[in-house]
Amino acid sequence: MAPSFGWWAKGSHKGTPVVVKMENPNWSMEELQAPSEDDFLVGNTPKGTREKARGKNAKQLTWVLLLKAHRAAGCLTSIASTLVAVGSAVRRRVASGRTDADADNCSANENTTVKTRFYSCIKVFLWLSLLLLGFEIAAYFKGWHFGAPKLQLQYVFTAPLGVRDFFDSLYSRWVLIRVEYLAPPLQFLANVCIILFIIQSLDRLILCLGCFWIRFKKIKPIPKQVAVADLESGDDGFFPMVLVQIPMCNEKEVYQQSIAAVCNLDWPKSKILIQVLDDSDDPTTQLLIKEEVHKWQQQGVHIVYRHRVIRDGYKAGNLKSAMSCSYVKDYEFVAIFDADFQPNPDFLKRTIPHFKDNEDVGLVQARWSFVNKDENLLTRLQNINLSFHFEVEQQVNGVFTNFFGFNGTAGVWRIKALEDSGGWLERTTVEDMDIAVRAHLCGWKFIFLNDVECQCELPESYEAYRKQQHRWHSGPMQLFRLCLSDIIHAKISVWKKFNMIFLFFLLRKLILPFYSFTLFCIILPMTMFVPEAELPAWIVCYIPAAMSFLNILPAPKSFPFIVPYLLFENTMSVTKFNAMISGLFQLGSAYEWVVTKKSGRSSEGDLLSLVEKQPKHQRGVSEPNLDELKTELEQEQKAKKKTHNRIYRKELALAFLLLTASARSLLSAQGIHFYFLLFQGISFLLVGLDLIGEQVL
Repeated sequence: MAPSFGWWAKGSHKGTPVVVKMENPNWSMEELQAPSEDDFLVGNTPKGTREKARGKNAKQLTWVLLLKAHRAAGCLTSIASTLVAVGSAVRRRVASGRTDADADNCSANENTTVKTRFYSCIKVFLWLSLLLLGFEIAAYFKGWHFGAPKLQLQYVFTAPLGVRDFFDSLYSRWVLIRVEYLAPPLQFLANVCIILFIIQSLDRLILCLGCFWIRFKKIKPIPKQVAVADLESGDDGFFPMVLVQIPMCNEKEVYQQSIAAVCNLDWPKSKILIQVLDDSDDPTTQLLIKEEVHKWQQQGVHIVYRHRVIRDGYKAGNLKSAMSCSYVKDYEFVAIFDADFQPNPDFLKRTIPHFKDNEDVGLVQARWSFVNKDENLLTRLQNINLSFHFEVEQQVNGVFTNFFGFNGTAGVWRIKALEDSGGWLERTTVEDMDIAVRAHLCGWKFIFLNDVECQCELPESYEAYRKQQHRWHSGPMQLFRLCLSDIIHAKISVWKKFNMIFLFFLLRKLILPFYSFTLFCIILPMTMFVPEAELPAWIVCYIPAAMSFLNILPAPKSFPFIVPYLLFENTMSVTKFNAMISGLFQLGSAYEWVVTKKSGRSSEGDLLSLVEKQPKHQRGVSEPNLDELKTELEQEQKAKKKTHNRIYRKELALAFLLLTASARSLLSAQGIHFYFLLFQGISFLLVGLDLIGEQVL
């Protein structure tokens, strides 16, 4: 036996030596001595040596187990501390008593009646679900057990009539009402939403296939070589007159960086004019912007400052007023940048050449990139959405249909195209989409440049993001009502009419928020209480997961956030659905315009350091500007600490509705539905308590 045992001992039982080390307060495992060959040679090893080795290995194993227990305890401690921090944040939210209703009441343009109705409807569903949950739990303990999702009606008549009590009779009636009256319409509505969901998913799949084809074939808009050569050689024959507009309103956090970036555009000074279109109603902000413009004027830049006393039409009115200047007729193109956008110096040299010898091109649009995309979870999720929007939706539509919605900034328009389309109109809150639709109906083509980027900021707080999304989803429905007749009677092909009406407006602007909210936030929880109407698991889990996977492809570094992205998109559906209904029927806040709050994170530190480092003899006229800017930034920091996060009532009500439905699903043992409802309810809860995005003390 000894030889065979020795052969076994010579096998692969030598491990990497490691020693367990204890360092206060943490333990680390560096080396644990492996068993030697003598430990396995029973016949040739003295008994005392074997027992000593066995005791040594047992002691080492004890240290390893203690180390693992310590790591597990550390993990539990971190989870506990996180829960305590979340709990304290929730307590502060509740104690402050500030809700979204408080913010809405501060807006003069807000019709609170509409929002109250929407919130009341959600509350009705919530209280009804709580009542039904209690009823179902009582029935469960009385012996009414139904398999999910099939209901066997013979259970209704299992007990003899004489021994049934009042509760059994009542629950029997409730089951029959569900089967005969509630389940059929609920199932019909669910089937309609499923069909819409499948159609929208196919549209997204086709867009992704188009994007893959563009990448595979390396398709990209290429300007005429003559235009590029003229720019490189400095030929005066191709440096057209360019007007650059920077519309802004009370955006003191970012005005300086945008003006500086535009003033550094690489274009002949005699061929460019910069208009700073200031709609600010804050005197301090006006003074700061005016001084910044004066500073660049002193450096020889052709830049002018314009301020409107009467702010009619918001951004559209601002742009319309600027285009009415007499000197605009001397310019051929106009580039537009919002206050937080920072174009690269070669922006015009990479966009203007695409107009050369392409007289039917009316717009060249660049994509956005974000300086704060990794700031918090909210900005990461926005980056996923917008990366798909630019790289897939706009690029595919630009290549195959020459039409997409103008993004309102980081684009260059041919002024003749604007004039042919009727100019800027103030009839909606999406003036950029409005002018794009009218220009396309007039026969103008658009070019999207995926490789030309312009830096900007993403909203870092949920409040700012929610207001932005409300405007972005109510405006298209306003526009659809106004321009539907024009699209039908336009002298364009049937395919272009179909693309604009069904794909651009109905499918991507109306159907998407409708089924997303109705299917996953209303129908799904209701099917838990009316199990005779069912949603298959592939609708609840598999297709949404596949669509989230496709959406995240343009931002591959965001794959760890695929589950939060799926849940957050459904959470935002309540805001998008409310905005869509408001815009479609012109209710409530459909015409409300709120400027998206900017943090100025990309420039704040640079500006403060500039104040400290710049020598006195070089400051000149910009010295008051920098000093006042520093004061403003410090005041902003102090004011920020006094701001409270808000509680969002609709999101909280839906959170409790979904969590109630998840509890009901346990009675029917519906596994995938339970987990979806549970995590979706938690997602609504976090958003409702404003625990996502920028946290304010």
